[in-house]
Amino acid sequence: MDPELLKILACPVCKTPVEYHEAESVLACAKCRRRYAVKDDIPNMLPEEASRESPPRGDEHRGG
Repeated sequence: MDPELLKILACPVCKTPVEYHEAESVLACAKCRRRYAVKDDIPNMLPEEASRESPPRGDEHRGG
């Protein structure tokens, strides 16, 4: 994935910069946990086709 492209890419849903995970060929958003597939160095940034990462264990039910 082109490093210059990564500098300008952001999640189309929450506008947070994304990180490239080469082993999985995905761009990941840490804020909303969406994961966008990358095929042949072309990211698919369509929100309706993104997968969602499960929250870390213990974060599902925060409250008092």
